[in-house]
Amino acid sequence: MADKKTLNDLLADEIKDLYSAEKQLTKAIPKMAKGSNSPDLQSALTGHLAETKKQVLRLEEAAGLLGIRATGKKCVGMEGVIQEGDEALEEEGAPDVLDLGIIGAGSRVEHYEIAGYLTAISLAKRINATEVVVLLQQSLAEELGAEQTLRKIAGALIKTAPTGI
Repeated sequence: MADKKTLNDLLADEIKDLYSAEKQLTKAIPKMAKGSNSPDLQSALTGHLAETKKQVLRLEEAAGLLGIRATGKKCVGMEGVIQEGDEALEEEGAPDVLDLGIIGAGSRVEHYEIAGYLTAISLAKRINATEVVVLLQQSLAEELGAEQTLRKIAGALIKTAPTGI
């Protein structure tokens, strides 16, 4: 574990954590897309995979601007959230209900990432790392957009899913 004596140290740790999280997602998102039944959900996940790959590159660029390497840390939080998503993929049931479970897992992923990006942006602003802020804000905007897309798809699916009532 690295010493965190300054905001720069903490920001470096946040960048590495986000990098690990995004790298893990480049492997998890295709599984979620493949396991979903809804063409809209598959499309949304596939589209977000492309964004995630760009986010990895942005984090590498941000790390370079900070004079650090993006590698070297494993994001155990994302590992746990992905594991929950894997559980949703193993379920059996009505297609719309299963897709809503995948969306729930995806939403948790997005919220985890949003929290990480907000933290890193705050730190980068405080140390006047303007170029880093811009890169992180681009990724944050994509994460917020992905969450909105998931909510929209969920809204449509929830209307047709069996209620059990």
